[in-house]
Amino acid sequence: MDLLINNANGLYCPIADVYIDPWRPVEKALITHGHSDHARTGHTKYIAHNHSVPILKSRLGKNINIHGVKFGESFSINGVSCTFYPAGHIIGSAQIKLSYKGEDWVVTGDYKIQKDGVCTPFEPVKCHTIITESTFGLPVFQWKPQATVFEQINHWWKTNAENNRTSIICTYSLGKAQRILKYLDPSIGSIYAHDSINKINQVLNEAGIYHNQAKKVVKDLRTFQKDIILTPPNTLKSKWGKQFVNPSIAMASGWMAIQSGRKRFGLETGFVLSDHADWNGLNKAIIASEAERVIVTHGYKKAYAQWLQTEYGLNAQSIDTAFVGESPEI
Repeated sequence: MDLLINNANGLYCPIADVYIDPWRPVEKALITHGHSDHARTGHTKYIAHNHSVPILKSRLGKNINIHGVKFGESFSINGVSCTFYPAGHIIGSAQIKLSYKGEDWVVTGDYKIQKDGVCTPFEPVKCHTIITESTFGLPVFQWKPQATVFEQINHWWKTNAENNRTSIICTYSLGKAQRILKYLDPSIGSIYAHDSINKINQVLNEAGIYHNQAKKVVKDLRTFQKDIILTPPNTLKSKWGKQFVNPSIAMASGWMAIQSGRKRFGLETGFVLSDHADWNGLNKAIIASEAERVIVTHGYKKAYAQWLQTEYGLNAQSIDTAFVGESPEI
């Protein structure tokens, strides 16, 4: 019998009567991380990593019934052992291992193996079956070293400042924004962030998890020459976003690795920076797990499952889920 099955509510463990990242309301949910496609409202009880607790309370409601656990801490539900391991995706992100009568399954959630200096680094977990994402599961997606990318970002910002242009970088409010803020060079100018980013930063700051506040964007948007502003992409279509005078607009995303990703938003430039594993990272994680069976979820799932069958001889298949991975439509 499969330890996990995929039903109308999500990934379900019948023995423990518990779901992992369910997309419909259920009684008990194990949550890999705080992004909205994995952590949804309406569950009776949530279990997540300690660092995800304040994030989930901020996003889903301060009165949700939630229990936090540490990485490596095991607990039992109806005889099924559950353990959270670092996923390296964003702050608090976890892989979840379920073990029962000698059978081990791992659900990766979203993950990256590249260390970012912000969240707990990815830890390979050995298992019999692994359920993995494949957001960037094609060979075209290969990330450069993080230091190289931030050299590019700071050079772009400095060039814009020298030409009295405001730099606007589009990014996720949770995850990538905290990563970018850590490595921006404050000697170039002032660093600002949209309210949605500052709200997350404040939650993390109050919890003692992350300390890197940006300035709040004031109303007069003509005053930001030489400065940089972090904001979600959808804000640029709003009245707020249209007030900037001659800004230089960029996006930080894995989708910037392909030309169509940049054209989609009419960007001046794009920086290839993702909180998901690239092609090489996916393959390394799968091989390190020593899993005999691989179940591939969101992303290039069918193509990646076929690759695993052909290249590594693994028992690989794809399934449909409600997870979306990294989308520029944020």
